[in-house]
Amino acid sequence: MKFMKLGSKPDAFQSGGADVRLVVSDLATDVIVHIGEVRFYLHKFPLLSKSSKLQKLVLKATEKGTDDVHIDDLPGGAKGFEICAKFCYGMVVTLSPHNVVAARCAAEYLGMTEEMDKGNLIFKIEVFINSSILRSWKDSIIVLQSTKALLPWSEELKVVGRCIDAIASKTSVDPANVSWSYSYNKKGVACTEIIEPAGKTSVAPKDWWVEDLCELDVDLYKRVMVAIKSKGRMSPDLIGEALKAYAVRWLPDSYDALVADDYMRRNQCLVETIIWLLPSDKSSGCSCRFLLKLLKVAILVGSGDHVKEELMRRISFQLHKASVKDLLLPAAEPSDGIHDVRLVHNLVQRFVARTALSHNGDFVEKSDEKMIELNFEQESTLALGELVDGYLSEVAADPDLEFSTFVELATAVPEAARPVHDGLYYAVDAYIKEHPNINKADKKKICGLIDVKKLSTDACVHATQNDRLPLRVVVQVLFFQQLRAGSSSAVPLTDGGENACAKPAQEQSEHCERRIPRHPNKLDKQVTGLSAGGEGEDRHVELRGGRNSFKDQVVGRNSFKDQLGGLLLQSRSRRIFDKLWSSKGHGENGKGSETSGSSQSPPSTAKPTEVKPSPLPPLRNRRYSVS
Repeated sequence: MKFMKLGSKPDAFQSGGADVRLVVSDLATDVIVHIGEVRFYLHKFPLLSKSSKLQKLVLKATEKGTDDVHIDDLPGGAKGFEICAKFCYGMVVTLSPHNVVAARCAAEYLGMTEEMDKGNLIFKIEVFINSSILRSWKDSIIVLQSTKALLPWSEELKVVGRCIDAIASKTSVDPANVSWSYSYNKKGVACTEIIEPAGKTSVAPKDWWVEDLCELDVDLYKRVMVAIKSKGRMSPDLIGEALKAYAVRWLPDSYDALVADDYMRRNQCLVETIIWLLPSDKSSGCSCRFLLKLLKVAILVGSGDHVKEELMRRISFQLHKASVKDLLLPAAEPSDGIHDVRLVHNLVQRFVARTALSHNGDFVEKSDEKMIELNFEQESTLALGELVDGYLSEVAADPDLEFSTFVELATAVPEAARPVHDGLYYAVDAYIKEHPNINKADKKKICGLIDVKKLSTDACVHATQNDRLPLRVVVQVLFFQQLRAGSSSAVPLTDGGENACAKPAQEQSEHCERRIPRHPNKLDKQVTGLSAGGEGEDRHVELRGGRNSFKDQVVGRNSFKDQLGGLLLQSRSRRIFDKLWSSKGHGENGKGSETSGSSQSPPSTAKPTEVKPSPLPPLRNRRYSVS
């Protein structure tokens, strides 16, 4: 910290009470200057020789026959006037960053210019400011902070502007050339002054200036950041880091402190200022987590729609980088539930629209840059699918979450974002569990979002034993598992000769998927066709060589349960299939002797058109409904 001493005489000012200041002298005082509630007993001659303002005021007081001079609007108050008075007496005065602005404004008010006396107080203070204050990093910040209490005088005297320019210029200096002290409190380092000596081997970090600027009030901080950005030398990432540090410094952590009546307006102004200062590059500068935190604060403090819109536009560029916890935004209205799911739905729609627009771009050229950009878009889409499914699982516990809102968000994600439907399955299961009163139509619709062909083995095992799912969905899962097990055990041949070769695994998978029922209403026909055998089924599995019959490729009714094993067909699942195959046997032959355990093939003369599925016989104490 820099200091400047003025004058050489000893300090003769004494206090005569809480509001009285006087000069100890052999001469009696002949003027009383009132600065607010404080009275100064002084002598006219030293004051009038350096202050044009006091000359006029003393002249008016003499004409009125009084020695009292009243000054109620002096900038800097009693402390500023005392510095000026001591300078007039030639007493020792110490200027510092803490009192220099008050002294400068008081001297300007009192007219202590060079016209009154060479080397007057204004000249001395200006030399101190320009030669010492503005060259010091921390002193410039201290002086700038002290200017707020002296507006508009400090603004008119350009003290504010000069300090802002000095600070902005220093932040743009190459870190290798930083030779002044600064505070740094990152990565667990204690907040202390670090002095960079000349000829140093270590280099200051790029964000060395961030911590000190956090001490500024929001209005001054805004002006400093605007000046820094206008110079164009600071990267968006550093700007974003500085804004994040300032938000952490001033935004309270607790909800009660954030929405308290005494601080609501201040917090609202703070978050709006930070959003206004965000880098112009919407895809960089600030992390998605930081932007979502700002959005959460903006919702809680009641910021305007334009503020939320700006944040949502920026978040949509990097939504795939968020976490489920970051997306748990509070609802603006209590009637909307705990979380604002509609707002998240809006963010997902914006991200999907932007991604689709970039995919429609020109990727014809096979350059490395184009392919890297395309791969990045694919990765971001997959990350979005995982994020949305995890978010749905989290908000499904909200009892006030509307069914339509859940479905709209689940369907807002493109199919390419969900190569596996495990996350969606668990989200749907969580919603059904927390909303037991959901009607059959809605349960059928929400379960229809799941593609059983995209469920992993673990998810299929869970689904086959899930009492909350409709029976048709469980049978679909079992049917697909049977087909997948059959295709993996039986390898079809492409040639009936001795040099026959196996079909590629991809063709086997496609062959299996073509036989998977795409809709629950088609399940009866699929099961009937499988149980009846017949010519229609033989067409799907026709082999050129004739060496492998339909029995070798499609698993029979008896082997249906055996291949799935005890893992997939346990308890509920085994009972379902036993009764399904039993009923199919009765409907086909009109006899009660054929059961699900029968391995006999149906007559070869039977036509597929003659096989009609029979309704399932009534089951006592049946707990499952077809929906």
